[in-house]
Amino acid sequence: MVYLVGAGPGDVGLLTLKARELLEAADVVIYDRLADDAILNFCAGAKKIYVGKSAGSHTLKQTEINQLLVEEARQNKLVVRLKGGDPFVFGRGGEEALYLREQNLPFEIVPGVTSAVAVPAYAGIPVTHRGIATSFAVVTGHEDPTKPESTINWEKISTAVDTLIFLMGVANLPQIVEKLIAHGRKPETPAALIRWGTKPAQEVLITTLKEAPLKKISPPAIFVVGEVVNLREQLKWFETRPLFGKKILVTRARAQASKLSRALKNLGAEVVECPTIKISTPSDNFAAADAAIKNLRGFDWIIFTSANGVEKFFGRLGLHRLDARALNKVAAIGSATAEKLLSFGIIVDVVPENFVAEGLAAALKNLVNGKKILLARVEEARDVLPEALKNFGAEVTVAPIYKTEAESPAQIDFDLLDMATFTSSSTVKNFVAAYGVPKIPTAAIGTITAQTLKNFGVTPAVVAEEFTIDGLVESIKKFYGGNIS
Repeated sequence: MVYLVGAGPGDVGLLTLKARELLEAADVVIYDRLADDAILNFCAGAKKIYVGKSAGSHTLKQTEINQLLVEEARQNKLVVRLKGGDPFVFGRGGEEALYLREQNLPFEIVPGVTSAVAVPAYAGIPVTHRGIATSFAVVTGHEDPTKPESTINWEKISTAVDTLIFLMGVANLPQIVEKLIAHGRKPETPAALIRWGTKPAQEVLITTLKEAPLKKISPPAIFVVGEVVNLREQLKWFETRPLFGKKILVTRARAQASKLSRALKNLGAEVVECPTIKISTPSDNFAAADAAIKNLRGFDWIIFTSANGVEKFFGRLGLHRLDARALNKVAAIGSATAEKLLSFGIIVDVVPENFVAEGLAAALKNLVNGKKILLARVEEARDVLPEALKNFGAEVTVAPIYKTEAESPAQIDFDLLDMATFTSSSTVKNFVAAYGVPKIPTAAIGTITAQTLKNFGVTPAVVAEEFTIDGLVESIKKFYGGNIS
């Protein structure tokens, strides 16, 4: 089976649910030049074949792409043919589908969000609007060069619809404008050129039809002509987000990066993920944790100091055929850890106001004298908490439930970055080991991480007021002048 799938206009969030499901299940993904390569993360287990085209550079001819689809499909594979935008809107999906039919191979079409509508929307330009535009047309700005003459009916289309949207037309903009004006479109008609629409690098130039060819803009861009362009000043929203235009580095472990990355992207930032740590099995291969779990009912308290620790602990708990009923009282270092515990059905007994080891120790001071406590945490951590609990009269067992290791360094152009975020002391240490001391503004999730940065001679520009991912994001937004919601 071959699925001809639209990848949407660029923003990975505009990928359809069905497209994502197919990418996750695919054996082979044959893909074009995509506006966001992050889409390929959904098909990590598939064989990926690039067949993209750009001006003057074609990886394969269309006939070769057609044949490649047939060859892969005949190996009884689930083949996804991934195209930017929608496969039937100037995507040559129809040609590929016809070829598959000629070869007696089954196919399905999965529409994508077309840039013809999405890109103007992200620029604050509706393609229709009551009282202004009741019709629109999508026109190719780059016809088949082998055709003897244009098949666009310029005489009729120039004035037949209210809004005209030209895709792939930047290189031919002077000719497009000349044709439109020659066939009755008013030279002063509002027009917009939108480059990298729906992406953090989106650029919008507002002009008139006559003046459009004088604007300096390079592909990929679309050209919108019509009175609806005048609505942009009132409806623009994408570029007004508080972090628009900022490029921010996320150093969190790959498995945990998504929440921070998503929050920053939702505020308009372009995110570069560069994990400096990875979560792995503790050095004792869970020996201490397993021993504690076998005697879990003997502990009066169990303390968790991270969401990672909660997840790993309950994984081991399940292997021992136990669940939340085996726990007595539970304490968590902060709201994120408490939230993770709640997902396992645990309502935490103690969460300190200050989300650090010192704050948790103070909150437990009058509760642990003579009690047995299990501390399930990362392998290497400060001794502040267990030492304080012992001083309060508790018997403390420390069980490493995971450890952090350095990730392999990635290629990063730091000159293009505005800020680097750090969510733990280990992310700081591993970053410095891999890349050296950061030379760009930094943001720390809390005072302990901030102190680690200071130990390397770096004063963070941002320290979260609340020591959580949400708190970090809010503090970054405040730093760049955004209103706190």
